[in-house]
Amino acid sequence: MQIRALSVAGAFEITPRQFPDDRGVFLESFRGDRLGEVIGHRMEVAQTNVSVSSRGTLRGIHFADVPVGQAKYITALTGALIDFVVDLRVGSPTFGRWDSVLLDAADRRAVYLAEGLGHAFVALEDGTTAHYLCSSAYSPTAEHGIHPLDPAVGLALPDGLEPILSPKDTAAPSLEEAVASGLLPTHEACTAFYTQLASGAGRSAR
Repeated sequence: MQIRALSVAGAFEITPRQFPDDRGVFLESFRGDRLGEVIGHRMEVAQTNVSVSSRGTLRGIHFADVPVGQAKYITALTGALIDFVVDLRVGSPTFGRWDSVLLDAADRRAVYLAEGLGHAFVALEDGTTAHYLCSSAYSPTAEHGIHPLDPAVGLALPDGLEPILSPKDTAAPSLEEAVASGLLPTHEACTAFYTQLASGAGRSAR
């Protein structure tokens, strides 16, 4: 598989090698050893999630408090989606910047994003199934969101696609409001946590 760094530090695009034959196709969708070589530690998978979305569904921008945070590894099992990674780490050189990857059932790419980064995606087809590997279990008190249509973030959605948001995402604060309220993780805290993970100490906090 090929692993490419995105423009937001701590986020990567993973493109697997596929082996098609007359029966179908085989691929390695996740390699903890290969990913670990790039991010500096093994990703511990504490929870897996599956979402099925209709065309236009926009989920996010979601993030979790650091520590402990929640790293994610996302693939599309069916359909297609645009996956967005947003740097929400206050003080980061790329704060407020985002990058995106097309995830679909043809190329079967994946996206990894580290703790402290924001995540969102928009479904391009009905029945789009996203699969997430998560480094920590869901914690309602530690999970937060930024409004995905905040013009200050400026996620680029496809022309002609009408976004469908949940009530929770519709009520999420803007990036400016989240900064003012102290809701966002800091780059310093995230960097310290990444260092702990690399040393093995951060796993005990999960």
